[in-house]
Amino acid sequence: MRIAVGSDHGGFNLKRVIIEYLEERGIEYKDFGCYTCEPVDYPDIALPVAKSVAEGRFDRGILICGTGIGISIAANKVPGIRAALCHDCFSARASREHNDANILAMGERVIGPGLAREIVDIWLRTEFEGGRHERRVNKIKAVERNGFICCNDTKQEEPIR
Repeated sequence: MRIAVGSDHGGFNLKRVIIEYLEERGIEYKDFGCYTCEPVDYPDIALPVAKSVAEGRFDRGILICGTGIGISIAANKVPGIRAALCHDCFSARASREHNDANILAMGERVIGPGLAREIVDIWLRTEFEGGRHERRVNKIKAVERNGFICCNDTKQEEPIR
């Protein structure tokens, strides 16, 4: 498994913990920055990570900022990305099982390093269940492809303009 990793300055220290975790387990990764605690805009990190995952150069991504909110919003603007903000183990597992999340977002100012490592471990080990969840994820993919919202299996809204 290949993981794209990135953080802004607010997530820099937690990113180092996550990189240490990946190295301990022999998981291949690329650090997309930032590389110091100097301020950087989270979209400048989130978008290259998200693009690399969407293009298939990496299997999944991990993004960290102060809260995880901004960096996940930015990543989710890239078609094909399902970035999930997770600050607990249940959400991490469900984001993979039910939503096939391909980017994990966390906030350094929200959780500590021990919990973050546990969340990453669960998130990386958990597979997508498919089944009824696949139908729902496919509806999200349809919005990205077609620019319209699938309300249910038989009714569709007008195209978004």
